[in-house]
Amino acid sequence: MKHLLIVYHSKTGNTQSLTEAIVRGARNAEVTEVDLRVLRAFAAGPEDLLWADTLLLGTPENFGYLSGAVKDFLDRTFYEVEGKLSPLPYAMYVSAGNDGTGAVRAMERIANGYPFTAIQEPLIIKGTPQQADFTACEELGLAIALGTQMGIF
Repeated sequence: MKHLLIVYHSKTGNTQSLTEAIVRGARNAEVTEVDLRVLRAFAAGPEDLLWADTLLLGTPENFGYLSGAVKDFLDRTFYEVEGKLSPLPYAMYVSAGNDGTGAVRAMERIANGYPFTAIQEPLIIKGTPQQADFTACEELGLAIALGTQMGIF
């Protein structure tokens, strides 16, 4: 079995609903050999990163940056996995009140130090999520899970 870790933070519920759509996609019937672990950022730790074959990070855009909870997760795990973590394929999704680019830039810089390897462009959802956004999230979850299952990443 391959392992897909989803770590996210949500305060208003927008990122939570996007995460639920991603999980629906990742649990598609075509995905048969991927164990899924979905954790809020404050509950996730270094052992989760070491377990994962692929990582999906979900964050609201707060002050043009990652949420404090997602940044806390990254801060709490960096030194604990340093030297133990092979380059970890990751993707991210952002629930943006503005344009989401600040959160993406911050994550790209952090990813360079971890090492995380981006496997696709970030998915940025601006404003209140609409049906098309949930569909895009389901597709993201399915694509990442299938890619993980097939060993593409």
